[in-house]
Amino acid sequence: MDRLSAAPIVHRPPAARDVLELLKPITWFPPIWAFMCGVVSSGVPIAERWPFLIAGVLLTGPLVCGTSQAVNDWFDRHVDAINEPKRPIPSGRIAGQWGLRIAIIGTVLSLAVAAVTGRWVLAGTAVGLVCAWGYSAPPFRFKVSGIWGPAVVALTYEGLTWFTGASVMAGALPPTHVLIILALYSFGAHGIMTLNDFKAVEGDRATGLRSLPVVLGLDRAAKLACVVMALPQLIVVALLAAWGHHLAAAIVAGFVLGQFALMPRLLSDPRKHTPWYNATGTTLYVLGMLASAFGLGGVLGL
Repeated sequence: MDRLSAAPIVHRPPAARDVLELLKPITWFPPIWAFMCGVVSSGVPIAERWPFLIAGVLLTGPLVCGTSQAVNDWFDRHVDAINEPKRPIPSGRIAGQWGLRIAIIGTVLSLAVAAVTGRWVLAGTAVGLVCAWGYSAPPFRFKVSGIWGPAVVALTYEGLTWFTGASVMAGALPPTHVLIILALYSFGAHGIMTLNDFKAVEGDRATGLRSLPVVLGLDRAAKLACVVMALPQLIVVALLAAWGHHLAAAIVAGFVLGQFALMPRLLSDPRKHTPWYNATGTTLYVLGMLASAFGLGGVLGL
């Protein structure tokens, strides 16, 4: 009996539906949107790169983003056991070490697909995976910082995915003007990630996460987020105009003005109006990304 009781527990592989829930498909949309901006900004006809385009979508969504969600859930499993006990890992639907195994398998598959897609895609994927593990896993756990946590997410969700889209289509390092615009939008996305932290202020404070709303307070954090979002967009407008993309510059300027019109309501009560601003002002932000991409890709010719 002692030998039997000491025998290791063998856990069955999880069901496909539970793995899919762990990978959180709803989170794939923002990086795929940025990937699409990269594709458009390359100016390369889609018909010429269909296999690479499909590989890029798989990398951006289910592979790299999905892997990042698995990594996050594994290293947050003890917190989720309290806050979200019905999630696949704390509920026991993904038992034992299977959460970690899925994260490792996703990492290997991502690198394998990227390797056959192109060296610059592989480079961007490798950086994204390092960020994904560093965001959630010790010793770094960038997520505990209100500066580094949003910065890492903004870089991976906006900058690296745009970079991947442009690299997939061009089969080379994207041109400098594309790199500048994606870097600016990636920087501005730090403000979006800060606003996302407003929904978990009490939980962050209780678990020691130093998000900007916790450190600065809601009012100051909201003002900072607005500035961080707006300033890069104004630079984008100026650069697009200077490079001769006048129509794209005008469209992006219109989206920025729309955000300025919405910001006073957000700042009047950040706790109450942040979800509303995420649905309105943030939507204008990402639409401006796509307009910029169309301008860079030569689709908006004026």
